[in-house]
Amino acid sequence: MKRKPSTEATAAWIRLMRVQSRVLDAVEQDLKKAGFPPLAWYDALLELSRAPSGELRPVELEKQMLLPQYSTSRLIDRLVDEGLAVRRECKIDKRGQFVEITDAGRDLQKKMWGAYSAGIEKHVGSKLSDADAVKLCGLLDRLGCSCGEAPSLAVKDGASAR
Repeated sequence: MKRKPSTEATAAWIRLMRVQSRVLDAVEQDLKKAGFPPLAWYDALLELSRAPSGELRPVELEKQMLLPQYSTSRLIDRLVDEGLAVRRECKIDKRGQFVEITDAGRDLQKKMWGAYSAGIEKHVGSKLSDADAVKLCGLLDRLGCSCGEAPSLAVKDGASAR
């Protein structure tokens, strides 16, 4: 017989899901009030800007963002339509495609960081001491949330929306 989660583990799960949803919703609202597009746009632009040549295959972008494929495809379409990214054919594999960030995409990502970072401070930073934040990161890492990033990388040019 499989072991069931303890009452405490279940309570932690519920809190984790609720706080994740509430904080993301609050940050989304902050971005909207500041006149910016959704947080997913920022996340995609950030991942493209972090890529060695500013480009990723759609499947690589999907893995970095942890979005379902249908959402990634639609998101890429919107970024391309707005001139924030371009699609290009892979020179080696003509069937393959890359998505490359444009200068306009880089500019928007940098502008959005101002509102996004303010939202992170408002909804997370102001409620946790730095020591508490480090402890929380350690606990989340134990659940597999580290994604292999060093703590300083996440805030160097703006945090990802994970």
